[in-house]
Amino acid sequence: MPPEPRPPSGGGRVPEEDGAVAATGMGGAMDLATSEGETLEKAPGPDGTGPGEKARSLWSDAWRDLRRNPVFIISALVILFLVFISLWPSAIASGSPLTCDLAKAQEGSQQGAPFGYDGQGCNVYTRTVYGARTSVTVGVLATLGVALFGSVLGGLAGFFGGTWDSVLSRITDVFFAIPVVLGGLVLLSVVTSNTVWPVIGFMVLLGWPQISRIARGSVITAKQNDYVQAARALGASNSRMLLRHITPNAVAPVIVVATIALGTYIALEATLSYLGVGLKPPTVSWGIDISAASPYIRNAPHALLWPSGALALTVLAFIMLGDAVRDALDPKLR
Repeated sequence: MPPEPRPPSGGGRVPEEDGAVAATGMGGAMDLATSEGETLEKAPGPDGTGPGEKARSLWSDAWRDLRRNPVFIISALVILFLVFISLWPSAIASGSPLTCDLAKAQEGSQQGAPFGYDGQGCNVYTRTVYGARTSVTVGVLATLGVALFGSVLGGLAGFFGGTWDSVLSRITDVFFAIPVVLGGLVLLSVVTSNTVWPVIGFMVLLGWPQISRIARGSVITAKQNDYVQAARALGASNSRMLLRHITPNAVAPVIVVATIALGTYIALEATLSYLGVGLKPPTVSWGIDISAASPYIRNAPHALLWPSGALALTVLAFIMLGDAVRDALDPKLR
């Protein structure tokens, strides 16, 4: 019979089938039964996630941060309320904003008119509520037009470069040199339409260079990443690299700038309407109401206060929302 194996010195014992037990220098034993797979499973991931957790993307991290940000919550609730009254103004305001009674001109708050009446005898509360529809419509449509047009031009220029990039850069420099308010006074003074489309078209015409420059820089940064170079080496087409690899990683700055610009476009519409070259009666607009109430500021300050306050609150809400989105999407601020 073969001799039985002797145990190692130091009081150790022979490893068993289930796991290994190593001898220690002091005569004790240390259990090595834990497998390598279990060790790797228990180790935290490189992004700090726990065992078994899926790595979070930039967008999931941003949404998690936004839900914990009180600035985002407050501004989002204000914007949702503005969208609601823009779609269904009759839900909180009865009557027509075009119905006026000169006998009640400049009267203060009373039943049925909590904000009082303006110089023409129109219900200030009703006109303030209905004015949200025009301002939000102009801001949203102008922002969508600027974001789409500017992103496409800037993204293509940043991706292909060369002559196309140089020509677009010089064109954007020309548009940046045009003062926005002065350009509105010149271009919109010859328009006789009472619709919102001339104002939206003007904002898109002078607003796309900013988004274009942001998109161009983001695409230039994204196309230099290793995964884009790997896709190019594997023979991916330009359209596939743009849509699948570059756009999802370059769109965050565009979203931030567009969100902040939305409030700016609402303020710009009110400014142009106040100067008489934007929207025109009978369109209901905060800018028109502010302009009409300015001569009566001493006798009826309420007619100026409420539309001005609504305009300021709306612009502030969109700027706060844009700041919160920027903080959530900027990896440098984490």
